[in-house]
Amino acid sequence: MLIAGPTASGKSGFALGLAEKLGGTVINADSMQVYRELRVLTARPSVADEMRAPHALYGCVAGREAYSAGRYVADARRALGAAEESGRLPILVGGTGLYFKALVEGLSPIPPVAEDVRAFWRSEAAQKGAAHVFAQLAARDSEMAERLSPGDTQRIVRALEVIDSTGRSLAEWQRLPREPVLDLAETLPLLVMPERGELVRRIDRRFDEMIAMGALDEVVQLEELGLDPSLPIMGALGVGPLRRHLAGTLTIEEAVAAGKAETRQYAKRQATWARGNMLAWRAINTQVMERESDNIARFMKSGH
Repeated sequence: MLIAGPTASGKSGFALGLAEKLGGTVINADSMQVYRELRVLTARPSVADEMRAPHALYGCVAGREAYSAGRYVADARRALGAAEESGRLPILVGGTGLYFKALVEGLSPIPPVAEDVRAFWRSEAAQKGAAHVFAQLAARDSEMAERLSPGDTQRIVRALEVIDSTGRSLAEWQRLPREPVLDLAETLPLLVMPERGELVRRIDRRFDEMIAMGALDEVVQLEELGLDPSLPIMGALGVGPLRRHLAGTLTIEEAVAAGKAETRQYAKRQATWARGNMLAWRAINTQVMERESDNIARFMKSGH
């Protein structure tokens, strides 16, 4: 079973309820909830939630690591196998569309990038800027340079890493056949899509709850690690505004307002992506989720 949806839509609670009813294992499909340092700010399941049903791939990666979709696919494959071996229903839940896409469509078979190459190009981007690394890409890989925006530093660096480490353009690797982990036709793909106004209210309420639960303390501890600002964990929703508050450039009220705003913008992008890429998924309205949970549980138990 696959459960996707925008942040704060209630999909994690929905998945947990189904796991309890169906004897399932909840498997993470959120790119930020893999990081152990940010339980509160990424809305990872609580310890109490984890005691109600088995959970996998939550808080399993150190923030100093740049977790990738390729690594996620390998980890998810193992988690799916472990759930099935233990006789439990795998329930994948999260808001990272790329992870679901990678599972049902497969990823290009790109070899791992050498760590020294990765570190070099990240350093080049940080020290010399996007224009410099884009010029390097244009000189070495014109096809990828034509595909990318000159300001898209993350993807430019990725393209440079690949050609430097493998000797082949990322475009060449992307043309090779892919091997999916799951057949979408053999799963039950559910898309939790609240009404827009309800989602905004849920986002704002949850961010206030995160602050009350110690989200600022998490960011203080994250700062103490002295991590590279370009690492994925540093881009988690709310981290930037709270870091600016700690630096004295925002009041806590301004930081909270900014955190809510960027979360709403992200949720809007998630919903737009889902509407364009998840046409075969069954949409679930948040307002009737509990009733839908009972119906889905009966459907699954009937053997369909």
